[in-house]
Amino acid sequence: MPHLNAATAPLGEPMCGLAAVFAYGASAPSANEREILKIRDAMIARGPDGAGVWMSEDRRVGLAHRRLALVDLSETGAQPMANADGSLVISFNGEIYNYRELRHELEGEGFRFRSTCDTEVLLHLYAARGLGMFNQLRGMYAFALWDGGRRRLTLARDPFGMKPLYYADDGRTIRVASQVKALIRGGGVASELDDAAQVAFFLLGYVPDPWTVHKKIKALPAGNYLTLEQSGARKLDCFCDISHLLAQVGASSYRSPAEDVAAVCEPALAESVRTHLMADVPVGVFLSAGLDSTTIAALSARAGLSRVHSITLGFKDYAGTLADETGLAGEVAKGLGLNHHTRWVTRADFEARAESLLAAMDQPSIDGVNTYFVSLAAHELGLKAALSGLGGDELFGSYPSYLRTAVLAKLARPIPKPLRAGFRHVAAPIAGFISSPKYASLLEYGGSYGAAYFLERALFMPWELNSVLPPEVVKRGLAEFDPVAMMEQTTADIEGDHLRVAALEMTWYMRNQLLRDADWAGMEHSVEIRMPMVDLPVLKEVMPAVAARPKMKKADFLAPILRQYGCERLLARPKTGFSVPVRDWLQQAGGKAPGRGLRGWASMIAKRFGFALV
Repeated sequence: MPHLNAATAPLGEPMCGLAAVFAYGASAPSANEREILKIRDAMIARGPDGAGVWMSEDRRVGLAHRRLALVDLSETGAQPMANADGSLVISFNGEIYNYRELRHELEGEGFRFRSTCDTEVLLHLYAARGLGMFNQLRGMYAFALWDGGRRRLTLARDPFGMKPLYYADDGRTIRVASQVKALIRGGGVASELDDAAQVAFFLLGYVPDPWTVHKKIKALPAGNYLTLEQSGARKLDCFCDISHLLAQVGASSYRSPAEDVAAVCEPALAESVRTHLMADVPVGVFLSAGLDSTTIAALSARAGLSRVHSITLGFKDYAGTLADETGLAGEVAKGLGLNHHTRWVTRADFEARAESLLAAMDQPSIDGVNTYFVSLAAHELGLKAALSGLGGDELFGSYPSYLRTAVLAKLARPIPKPLRAGFRHVAAPIAGFISSPKYASLLEYGGSYGAAYFLERALFMPWELNSVLPPEVVKRGLAEFDPVAMMEQTTADIEGDHLRVAALEMTWYMRNQLLRDADWAGMEHSVEIRMPMVDLPVLKEVMPAVAARPKMKKADFLAPILRQYGCERLLARPKTGFSVPVRDWLQQAGGKAPGRGLRGWASMIAKRFGFALV
């Protein structure tokens, strides 16, 4: 009989994490259970509530799981989970927010359930729909599913890329996990660094999918599934592409009056918040003094939960300044009747936890410090899940990049390309003195949306890389990774300034940095971060209205909700963005940091990951 074992881990240990090994090659050695367990247990912070492993009878396939129990806290929700006859086995990370509706539909088709969790819904949905199941799922997810009848392993990841999934395939055996470092810890994958990843990190401040810091490990693209059969036959297929969805929006098709456009947001967001509050444990809200998180908090309070916990992060360096959000957030929380908590962070706190924070990163990122500390606060309050306003700026176009990218893309077009490049050589010394050297490329990277967006979000420019990485690494890395060409492809079929920049923000910065940071920083403290504004139904319902009214501001769309709950004071507050004084802390550190500000922070992170720095 296949080996299925579930053991409860102590609740005090440092969210869900999945692992899989499939020895599909005829000459491949059997799947090593010891290696699978090492991969699994390298992810203990992701799942402190339980652990399980399943091995096939022929020892060619193994699945493992670490569990953070949020829905169905009983052992019937333990994973890996098999169906009644054992022909299907799954290891799943994430939440399916419409699982109750899907369960009701499947029960009507004759399926019987032994648990009340969303994992079993996935098993039966696959049995009923096969690879056509994905268009019915609403949530954040990544999973590995073994189909014993077909001798096929299926890997899948949600459309936004909220949950990570990595794999290493040597042509005989594929190894899969929720974390890059877990695959390395298993001992079956070489840890050789990837040149393109090193270049990408210094260019953007993160490593975009499908690259990872390790050459042998790739990320499964968001909105894709990969099937691998015993014969070695494989298929990578996209079932949902955010850029394609935005291309279909068609701003001109939305003709409702402005007041109706604003009203469309409330029902869509209210329904999303309701579904994201699904859990059998208390759920909190990350509350800043911003419009997005306040909207989420107000709709959470309306959902009828008793005494929703809200958490605000405060930085002593900002106390009494416009950047200090604690006072206004506290007033909002009191008015909404929330059980509010303020977590203060000082430079000393940052320095004390800097090594732990860096060790928690699965992939290098110059962001995530705020998410790390607010997740720590949630953990200290005993919360396992919290809602975040992440995604609102991308949805409503409230980043400065929405305007600046569009302006720059058009501004430089009449200027001949040789003159654009020549401007950089003259302007570089001046730009570096005033702000950042990258702005010397203002004209060089104008003329298209992809190039303008790259300049907007770049940390270093390609011509600066030799100052931080060896020339041979830069040459090989840039030969493989061309961010401008890839960003141009992102907007190739999209019309309209707002939709073009939205596609770039959602599939680059949000996916590869913000969502990834929410995953590693939250899970380091065993806290699942949920984002009601990063939701397919919300995107499909709200984006046509937003794109049709590019001159309307985010406040105009969210005003009806905020006024209804007495939060109108936020409407007059200037947008400051959520910032963390890491730049100042590093500058104060002087000689301790290799460089200054965010670039110095990037160098510290790169060193921690073993990059070949000059």
